[in-house]
Amino acid sequence: MGAERSAFILSAMMHAMTHPQIHADLGLHARVDTTSLPWVAAPSPGVHRRMVERDGGEVARATSIVRYDPGSTFPTHTHALGEELLVLEGEFADETGRYGAGTFIKNPPGSAHAPRSEPGCVLFVKLRHLEPDDAGRVVVDSLHGAWRPGLVPGLSVLPVHAFGARHTAFVRWAPGTCFQRHRHYGGEEIYVIDGVFEDEHGRYPAGTWLRSPHLSEHTPFSREGCTILVKTGHLLTP
Repeated sequence: MGAERSAFILSAMMHAMTHPQIHADLGLHARVDTTSLPWVAAPSPGVHRRMVERDGGEVARATSIVRYDPGSTFPTHTHALGEELLVLEGEFADETGRYGAGTFIKNPPGSAHAPRSEPGCVLFVKLRHLEPDDAGRVVVDSLHGAWRPGLVPGLSVLPVHAFGARHTAFVRWAPGTCFQRHRHYGGEEIYVIDGVFEDEHGRYPAGTWLRSPHLSEHTPFSREGCTILVKTGHLLTP
């Protein structure tokens, strides 16, 4: 084993001991202003993370905001239970191509890659939230996707992935849009990309991450308008 790889593994082990659990109980509500979180150095130089949700060490079920400084790379690694990411800023790249802001990528369980960013980028990343047999890679460019009318006026939806009861989609709210009260079977997770999302519990500006557990209810709306990434049906079991 080379000295560089050995150093990487040692750094990962040391990092793992300091971040075991953050909002790890999937049965609890959670709200995080990710823009207020500190940047934590990842094992690879030039890569930093804001820890949003985590259960485990360096190999963990996790939700993070990840920043690649210009020219940064990450060593080749395998995603045993998959990876989902949204490019928020800049340009992300790996062996499969280059992806700009607004691109959603799902790398299936068992996939491997060596990510990098020449100009630098910021990502919303979820690790180990997929079912083991959820095969197939997904790439959706939300800036050029086929958006559909939603269930109420002012709502537009761009589905990106579905597997069993699990669904992931971009949802765009025009200013003044209101949705009926509803219950989340299997829970719901939201990342606010732009604008301000709201419900009876509060206001959630861009950069907010929300988790609502199985069978939770709310009445969402947006006075200013917003775009959110929504994942549902994945919080039935730990």
